[in-house]
Amino acid sequence: MTSAIAPRLFSQCLQRACRPKRLPIPHKIRRAASSKHPQGFLPPTQEDLNELRESVREFTRREIPEEIAAKTDRENEFPMDMWQKLGSAGFLGPTADEQYGGLAMGYQAHCAIMEELSRASGSIALSYAAHSQLCVNQLMLNGTPSQKQQFLPKLLSGDHIGALAMSEHSAGSDVVSMKMTAAEVDGGYILNGTKMWITNGPDAHIIIVYAKTAPSEGSKGVTAFIVDTTSPSTKKGFSVAKKLDKLGMRGSNTGELVFEDVFVPAENILGKVNKGVKVLMEGLDLERLVLSAGPLGIMRACLDITLPYTHTRTQFGIPVAHTQLLQSKLSDLYTKYLSSASLTYSIASSIDNGTPSHFSTPHSLFPEATVPDGGSDGRDPVIKTQDCAGAILYAAERATECALDAVQCLGGMGYVNEVAAGRLLRDAKLYEIGAGTSEIRRVVIGRAFNRMYAQR
Repeated sequence: MTSAIAPRLFSQCLQRACRPKRLPIPHKIRRAASSKHPQGFLPPTQEDLNELRESVREFTRREIPEEIAAKTDRENEFPMDMWQKLGSAGFLGPTADEQYGGLAMGYQAHCAIMEELSRASGSIALSYAAHSQLCVNQLMLNGTPSQKQQFLPKLLSGDHIGALAMSEHSAGSDVVSMKMTAAEVDGGYILNGTKMWITNGPDAHIIIVYAKTAPSEGSKGVTAFIVDTTSPSTKKGFSVAKKLDKLGMRGSNTGELVFEDVFVPAENILGKVNKGVKVLMEGLDLERLVLSAGPLGIMRACLDITLPYTHTRTQFGIPVAHTQLLQSKLSDLYTKYLSSASLTYSIASSIDNGTPSHFSTPHSLFPEATVPDGGSDGRDPVIKTQDCAGAILYAAERATECALDAVQCLGGMGYVNEVAAGRLLRDAKLYEIGAGTSEIRRVVIGRAFNRMYAQR
């Protein structure tokens, strides 16, 4: 796969070099466009994205056929050699700088990779997202040059596995109520506490961990740390309490992590002390956007199994797809996928191009809003919280509906484990719960409206 990617990158460089010079872009817009991208980022062309998507499809046909996806689910074990295969293919750092081994292609590319991997295996794709978005992209957005140089190359090659540890038993949706502490000592901090529901946690070498450095300060007392589980000082107090046996996304190894007097050097602070919530928020909207591509892949997989079956299964002398009731379900499957994909990719495109989409601009949809474009509330002027939350809210709920319809369209065959429909349903449901529940996403959108219409 490496040989296939190299000419693609070479041709991409040629295309960019030959592009006509653009008209000057206002400084404010240019700054907004680059705030979540590597230095010198240029948005990919549609040809770039099509080529990347085809590379991922080729990869999944070869490396994640149905037998591998079914085995991963059945045995609840991630195929560990997959990490280096993904790294060799160049897929682990779509938003990371090329100098560290990334593609530097932006969020449309990240969504395309996530969708195609999810189409092959929801659980493998979920672990991929935890690594490439929650860990790698957080380091890209908030890491120092030395932190990036130290951690990113092995994460992007697949030699190291990444994770993010934020949630706890009693701190899920209300994550700022976390109990984990980080006490300052000579040369660094001592971490004590537990983290729960951590995707890739049982396998991770590099974990971004949030802990209270000033417990009495609430959200203003949280700090983000880079924990290297391969470090001798970490190994003494770090352990995995248990790997979880989940309903769906089986094989996306998830567990409870225990930190007992784990020393983290001061140079491994991500961002600033007591500014961990800023680090968290820096990536949260983008996390929601990239993860919204997971349900897209599941919906595509539903179509992959449903359309051929219903056109070959005959009853009363005709294919069942020729009956109006089944045509209704099939058309709904397709329309739900298409509308969800349009929402996700239009938002990703607006972020990559640095131009707010028409539906995210207060002046077009919200003429009475008091928050103008440009992020006067300190948020990125291009990345809209309500849009990213809306993308995953809509796609997640539609994916569950599509998976239920896929089971129904297949009838008895949809209810046996030899067919993927049941796995798709179990995997789809996770996206209504993980990374913020559907209920919390609605709250997030509502609060965004509250900010827009706040009295000043």
